[in-house]
Amino acid sequence: MSVVLCIDFGLKRSGLAISDPNRIIASPLQTIESTKLENWLEQEIPQRKIVEIVLGYPTRLDGSDSHVTENIRLLKAVLEKKFPGIPVVLFDERFSSKMASAAIAQMGHKKKSQDKSLIDQVAAALILQEYLSQS
Repeated sequence: MSVVLCIDFGLKRSGLAISDPNRIIASPLQTIESTKLENWLEQEIPQRKIVEIVLGYPTRLDGSDSHVTENIRLLKAVLEKKFPGIPVVLFDERFSSKMASAAIAQMGHKKKSQDKSLIDQVAAALILQEYLSQS
């Protein structure tokens, strides 16, 4: 049994999602300020028994880097150094925020569908669910 954490990293805030121990279902967890992410991970990785981290990897449609891509590569390097026993996987996140916004709207949230904090969490869950279905 292994729990996977997904981080949809942004320069201001990061959406987090987590899998069930059987790696079948991804659930939105929370959104935190990106400046607090490292401290959160130090506490939560051992507490939640996280054995793998998936980072949403943003690229443009043509595969070129987006404005955040280099930050994600740097974050991956930091996480691999800080948590050497935990694999950190980059996973395509194109369209995840748009799909999250659409899913939230379909659930009946009207203006709240634009709540960026909720969108970040749901986007992380969509990225993680896609990752789990392919692994």
